Amino acid sequence: MKLHQVGIILGMLLALALEGQNSQAAVKNLVPNGSFENYRRKSSDIRKAIPWRGIETIDYYHNALSNDTTRQKGAYSGYAYTGFRFRKKYKEFLQTKLAEPLHRGTVYEFTMHIRLAYWSNAVLKSFGVLFSKAGYRGQMDAVKSNMFDTVCVQGGLHNAYHWITVRGYYKADGGEKYITIGNFAPKIRKDLMRIEISKFGAREAYYFVDDISLVKAPQFEEKVAVQIVGPTYNFNEEDSTLKVKANIDVGEKIALNNIFFENGKYYLLPESYIELNKLAKYLISWPALEIQINGHSDNTGMAYKNQKISELRAREVFEYLIKKGVQNKMYFKGFGGTQPIADNSTDIGRAQNRRVEFEIIKK
Repeated sequence: MKLHQVGIILGMLLALALEGQNSQAAVKNLVPNGSFENYRRKSSDIRKAIPWRGIETIDYYHNALSNDTTRQKGAYSGYAYTGFRFRKKYKEFLQTKLAEPLHRGTVYEFTMHIRLAYWSNAVLKSFGVLFSKAGYRGQMDAVKSNMFDTVCVQGGLHNAYHWITVRGYYKADGGEKYITIGNFAPKIRKDLMRIEISKFGAREAYYFVDDISLVKAPQFEEKVAVQIVGPTYNFNEEDSTLKVKANIDVGEKIALNNIFFENGKYYLLPESYIELNKLAKYLISWPALEIQINGHSDNTGMAYKNQKISELRAREVFEYLIKKGVQNKMYFKGFGGTQPIADNSTDIGRAQNRRVEFEIIKK
């Protein structure tokens, strides 16, 4: 089934491309964890896909559904993806804070991929994105000048259960910090269209969503550069000791020397930001790299507590990088005091053993 009409909302240009191809470029995606591949742990809870939040119950998938026999089953790319449910008195939204606020007058290119689930007996006529300063709390926040919708009045957003690539351009007012994905029709029941009379029961449209991105539009920029914004701290990048060679090999481990935590805690101190921002910039420039964040401790105290705090510290670094816009596939793991690199009998040795490093898993 073809899409018959594309709506243009208040100057927001929307291009629909069916079965679009993936591409990798060293351009910063402002949507953190836009492919949903990074998570605290495997779960159906979308909150484990840091830093996403669902309004109502967004489903989170890690593999293709066993009973999905459609040709394009599973994720658009990778393994993880999400699912939205819509009924005549019910709709769901997915929301996250952007890696940095949008700049006034800058044009951004937004992309996402949607696919109708095989069990749906209805389709939506519209599906879109809202840009806001404080996030979506209700229909009053759905300001048309700050969003664009796909609009398909005849036939709805179907495309024979194949992925639909939704792409559009947004000129920022300035200061927008959040994006919200969903259906913004004032009355959802009027936006639902039944597609198969043979499928009885209440109307329900269910859509899978994957690979969401927001980048500065290249055609409106003389140069697209990788930049990392905040949190602010009074240091220059030269203060970082992080050294990463260009021909890094799989299995190599690189220490993050200027990573600081409160004594006995796992919260990052501001002195850590310059080192992590430099690492984030490097990873954004090499999007194919897969890494694991390793946390280590000395051997003082109880072994299980050392293991736990080393894991939590590794997780803090993992989540910081995601929130800065790193899209690389990443893992985190705590090793406690099992892999010392110095003598634990001295203060200097113990300090060296309390470390965080990243390891190249795949390039």
